[in-house]
Amino acid sequence: MDRFPLRLALAVLLSSVCALARGADLYVICNSSVSLTATDVHDMFLGEKQFTGATRLVPIDNSAAQQLFLDKVLKMSAARYSTTWTKKSFRDGINPPLVAGSDLEAVAYVRRTPGACSYTTTPVSSDVVLIRVARRFPSRSPPPMSWTVLSVSTPSWPRGSG
Repeated sequence: MDRFPLRLALAVLLSSVCALARGADLYVICNSSVSLTATDVHDMFLGEKQFTGATRLVPIDNSAAQQLFLDKVLKMSAARYSTTWTKKSFRDGINPPLVAGSDLEAVAYVRRTPGACSYTTTPVSSDVVLIRVARRFPSRSPPPMSWTVLSVSTPSWPRGSG
């Protein structure tokens, strides 16, 4: 008896369940040197905001959570986002955000890079600033973008003299 179709169906089912469980919330995070509003986050990832005070902003896309971010925060398709950045690159000479391959990679980059901001689907530790949480809602009744404002406190970091 050939069990390949059964195993294939089981694998597809398990991966679907894991994908749904993993992508429930979206956390927008920034390096401790950055404090932004929801509008600032939107503008930064579209290249409209490049500085906060004297700090240069460094947006980092996260390929593991990008579709959720585009849907919930920027409210655009991946094709439109790519086109927006292609036009921006030629018109304004601005490079698109770097791309992290996972939540861990995005968090690591944000931790070590002043001005960096990204997004993850997993909760983060207190050594980065949590800007917003976008909650995923059932597809039957999606309300307008609902972000829960959380504490945006900056952890105290020892500053180097260099």
